[in-house]
This record gives sequence, C-alpha cells and structure tokens, in this order.
Amino acid sequence: MAPQSNTRQRMLTSAVELLQERGAAGVTIDAILSRSNAPRGSVYYHFPGGRNQIMTESPGIAGDTITAIINDSAQKGPLATLHTFGRFWTRILRDSDYAAGCPVVAAAVGGSPEDQHLAPLVASIFTNWHEALAQALENEGVDPARAARLARTAVAAVEGAVILARSARSTEPVDDVITELEAVLASVMA
Repeated sequence: MAPQSNTRQRMLTSAVELLQERGAAGVTIDAILSRSNAPRGSVYYHFPGGRNQIMTESPGIAGDTITAIINDSAQKGPLATLHTFGRFWTRILRDSDYAAGCPVVAAAVGGSPEDQHLAPLVASIFTNWHEALAQALENEGVDPARAARLARTAVAAVEGAVILARSARSTEPVDDVITELEAVLASVMA
C-alpha cells in the first residue's frame, strides 16, 4: 500500500512542479509520468478523472502549503508575514534557478478552456492569503477596510514580483516589493 500512496504523492508533486515551471498547459499526463517515474497505469488507478483530477488536486495542495505558511507567520504579525512570504519566494526562485514561479498563479492564468473549473479554487486560495494578512493588520489596529485593501495590494505585489523575478533572473523585484510594502505597513501600524 505504501508504494501506491507514494506514487500518488510523487505524481501530485510532479504536477505542482510542472505548474510552477511550465504553467497549466505544461501539466500533461506524459510530463507527470516522466517526472514522477510512475507507470502509465497508475494515472487512472490513482486519478480516475485523469488530468482533470490531477489539475484539480495539485493547485489545492500547493495553495494549502502556502496558506499554512502564511497563517503560521500571520500569528507573529503582518511584517513577519510579509518577510516570510518574501523569503519563501526568494528560496523557490533561487533553488529552481528562476524556473519556478507560483503554481496558484499558473493555474489562474495559464489554463486551457478545460481548466476553467480551477477558477473558484484559485480564487479561494488567494482569498485565504488575503484574509490572513488582513486579519494580522486588523490585529495591529488597522481599520478593517484599509487592512483589506493593503492585504490585497501586498498579495498582488508579491505575486507580481515573483513573475518579474523569474524574467529578470534576480530576486531584486521581490526584495524591492517587500522593502516598500514593509515601509507602507509599518507607517499604517504606527
């Protein structure tokens, strides 16, 4: 039984990695099998819904992982959350030699018409990130409406910086966004 669940996990991990590197269009059954070294028959054994099922589960796994990181750091305040998010993406970018970006963004923007069912899942993931940061700001005394706007701005800015960092092959865009957002958030909480 362990090899089966290990195979399933390897396949999902491979799908997340492919999302990060190639976008939703690059997540094919052949690419997943090649990367995971799984036998072809394991696709329909573990994922009776085929690619559609894999594409439904893999952004959710990535989103849950990132959400847990954000939620944990949000307990330490909005600046800790911002720095944790920045360090997370800097590590991903450097470790992948700038080949990997955000799998949630990839699911949001790079899908084919058959991937449109991912939109509510992706929206929910981004909402979770936004709400965690907004709540951390509110806990610091920031007006709820302002906290919501700042949290949305922070998520959008960091995710955009990841895209810029990939194309520039440098973490400078992420570093710049974190530095500027830190100043804005600190001034609002003062």
